[in-house]
Amino acid sequence: MPAKRILVVDDEFDLVEMVKLRLEANDFQVLTAYDGNEGLEKARAEKPDLIILDLMLPKIDGYRVCRMLKFDEKYKQIPILMFTARAQESDKKLGEEVGADDYLIKPFEPQVLLDKIKQLIK
Repeated sequence: MPAKRILVVDDEFDLVEMVKLRLEANDFQVLTAYDGNEGLEKARAEKPDLIILDLMLPKIDGYRVCRMLKFDEKYKQIPILMFTARAQESDKKLGEEVGADDYLIKPFEPQVLLDKIKQLIK
């Protein structure tokens, strides 16, 4: 069975590299993007099995990226895990409204991230 592909979209380079290493160590193939526009383009071109998406991104914020994918028939089945330092209940609610499948607050425990990924990728 081929490795599941995960797209990590975050503008913090060191964080992306750390998450990428952790996921690759758990047999996932990892794609990366560092702004919302690049993330949206890669999601559409690559159709990953899951997207880990920061909210506060250059060019297009994570809420808009999520909404654009979730309201498109071709991409709405891709699970999106919002990945952010914004911990307000209103931020979570907005994430749900634009179609996010789950929400993980930074800083995070790597095992919690892996558990959430396993729940979302069946």
